[in-house]
Amino acid sequence: MKKKMIAVLMTAMMAALSFSGCGATSAGGAGSASGEEFPAKDLNGIVMWGEGGGTDNIVRPLCTAADELIDKSIIVQNKTGGTGAIATQYVYDQASDGYTLLLGAENPALYQILGTSELTYDDFTTVLLIGSEDVSLVVPADSEINSVQDLVDAAKAEPGKLMFAATGEGGCQWQACGLITAVTGAEFTQLPLDGDADCLSAVMGGNADVTTIKSSQVMEAYKAGSVKVLATLTAEPVAELEGVKPITDEFPDFGKYLPFGPFYGVWVKKDTPADVVESLSKIFEDAYNTEDFQNVLKNLNVKGIGTKGEEADKYIADWTKNTASALFSAGLIEKSPSELGLE
Repeated sequence: MKKKMIAVLMTAMMAALSFSGCGATSAGGAGSASGEEFPAKDLNGIVMWGEGGGTDNIVRPLCTAADELIDKSIIVQNKTGGTGAIATQYVYDQASDGYTLLLGAENPALYQILGTSELTYDDFTTVLLIGSEDVSLVVPADSEINSVQDLVDAAKAEPGKLMFAATGEGGCQWQACGLITAVTGAEFTQLPLDGDADCLSAVMGGNADVTTIKSSQVMEAYKAGSVKVLATLTAEPVAELEGVKPITDEFPDFGKYLPFGPFYGVWVKKDTPADVVESLSKIFEDAYNTEDFQNVLKNLNVKGIGTKGEEADKYIADWTKNTASALFSAGLIEKSPSELGLE
């Protein structure tokens, strides 16, 4: 991985900003180094997971809502790989001008813990935390496995035979697979894929035996009878998945690792000018609060967060500490949260 770099032009940009002052737009625009109001051109939104996946399905509608509030476009692109690290590094390598956005999930919060990358969300500023959601444990519709206990029994009968569709080390499925192993002793072979959509397709097509999928991603397939949902990785039932029980009904020991699940947001590089960040936050807050996007959150069963600044930083720090604690207890990482400096 590349070493962290601070843009050489940053000093010049800040000087120009202080000279030109802050402009104002209907979306709360800020000044730019050229003296133009922000945004003065189209923006690029880089999604760290694949098209059609859980992250993509949430950030694209938000960008569409934001597009309608400004006279420029947000061009959304998917850059997959490295459990989101490819996209994260790409955004970090761009200019600190607010025109390249990281549209992502929780994964960078674990990069240094797992040795994936030197970058973490400490190297970015949160424009807006969008929301969080639960995940479900899924098998093919024609699988002979009908419960979590069935899954555990089958995996223990032939350790490593069952294929667990996953998105690489640090991904949501990787975490969930490790937790299942830690709690139940069941062992799986992970099938590495690019995103939720690929994991779901692999299970639906019979190329994988099991996976975990964000509830937003599995609802339609569940309603259509294309997959079976064995349980939600929650302590309480998920209302939108009628008839599906929480995993603690069969295995109460999962309770110590809950709540479990991803979060989503919009970020820019840490050294992006404050007035530009403020302008972006205003744009995305207004987009977040539109009726259309609130309906997206409701339909996808995503719990809205809608925070920025110190509140967002605290949310990410708490999530990182709690997740690291769970991973350490599950034997997935060698150092405890205190050893990692998270307490």
